[in-house]
Amino acid sequence: MFSRHRRARVIFGLSDIILVSLAFEAAYRTRVLLHLEREFFFTPDKKALILTFSLFSWVAIGLWLEIYEKLDSGHPRVILRDTARQCGYGALFLIVFEYVFRLDMSRPFLVFFSVYAWVILLLFRLTAGRLLGVLRREFAAPHYVMVVGTGERALRMAEALEQSIEYGVRLRGFLSESPDAHAPAEIFLGARYPVHPIAELPAILRQHVVDEIIFSVGSQSLAELEESFLLCDEEGVRTRVAVDFFPHVNSTVSLDRLGSTPLLTFSAAPYDEIRLLVKRITDIAVAAAGLLVLAPFLVMIGVLIRLTSPGPAIFRQVRCGLNGRRFLFYKFRSMCENAEEMKESLAHLSMRETAFKIADDPRLTGLGRYLRKFSIDEWPQLWNVLRGDMSLVGPRPAVPSEVDQYQTWQRRRLRMRPGLTCLWAVCGRDAVDFETWMKMDMQYIDNWSLALDWKILLRTIPRVLTGRGAN
Repeated sequence: MFSRHRRARVIFGLSDIILVSLAFEAAYRTRVLLHLEREFFFTPDKKALILTFSLFSWVAIGLWLEIYEKLDSGHPRVILRDTARQCGYGALFLIVFEYVFRLDMSRPFLVFFSVYAWVILLLFRLTAGRLLGVLRREFAAPHYVMVVGTGERALRMAEALEQSIEYGVRLRGFLSESPDAHAPAEIFLGARYPVHPIAELPAILRQHVVDEIIFSVGSQSLAELEESFLLCDEEGVRTRVAVDFFPHVNSTVSLDRLGSTPLLTFSAAPYDEIRLLVKRITDIAVAAAGLLVLAPFLVMIGVLIRLTSPGPAIFRQVRCGLNGRRFLFYKFRSMCENAEEMKESLAHLSMRETAFKIADDPRLTGLGRYLRKFSIDEWPQLWNVLRGDMSLVGPRPAVPSEVDQYQTWQRRRLRMRPGLTCLWAVCGRDAVDFETWMKMDMQYIDNWSLALDWKILLRTIPRVLTGRGAN
């Protein structure tokens, strides 16, 4: 909520650098003292290289898994789990690093390093929250805040401020947004707080320390408080506006700027440009590598399709992509040549009300059933991923006729680039009904992270190899 929260994340990141360095040195010394059959020694350059990579890996994994977001107030079980995952991934990265650069590291050293890092980080993190609380109380200057407003939303804001006392936040009192004779003189929450008329703000700023003022009023009152905003601006007092006057809007809120005009932005889909850029770079790298590796098999499968049934090897269809953009979708043809013409006559057999899906579809060719079962027919979509029409992970692309039937809330799935695989594909695949399918796409969008993408990709592999859940 406040910059002190961000400061805590920086502290945990820096502590990881120090503690992982200690674990590295302890593991190195332990391995040297063991005097095993194989002699163990790092040159200074090699040692510096491995240590630098280790520190970068541990911090990057911590950011990727969002560990630093939860350490300040996390449950011990969560801290235990996240620290184990971080050290496990770190060890895996080191093994890959060793293999790529042929560093010939000692296996006992890797084991000692991972275990020492886990123990040292765990001991620090289990006590860090209490330690930071003591440091804030004893050494950090209190951060005095006042709330403009006396209504229900202002009281909720004040209660949240009271719960932030361990961050050094101190609620100084309230300001009534209008000269209302019925405004209370005091408000009782965890403590007793005075309520001042907004007209007294200049005197309060001169006579008391006020670091920040939060305006928690209705949207209709904001224009009337312009003078108060200007006064805070002139005094250099930080102001914030609570935008909970749209109580049913669950979008992420951020402030952008177009030229000199500030824009309050509500986003109901992921908008973190850095993480989305990493996602796109990953898509390009994996799709390009996949097309190169699979090129001979793509040609062979194309030839087999042409030999076993009349019609083209590649099926092309218009699908809806990011924000409803139309694109040409590619896959290996797994049905007879006139499958689209037969669709209307088979509509009554569809397992789903909106999306057309038939169990044991009679239009499938003999080879097509095999291609469908193991998702081989989807391989040409790597070209769609490379072009940017699709991503490796995301809601599956729908045909325009299906999108036309979507309910309003279901259209939000178009706000994420469609993917080769998705959450529902690893949780039942074709056995998932349409309503659950839509809800799982919303769940993916609301909880999206790079870590979630990799989890879905890793869970997709065994499902595709075994053909589980495919019709």
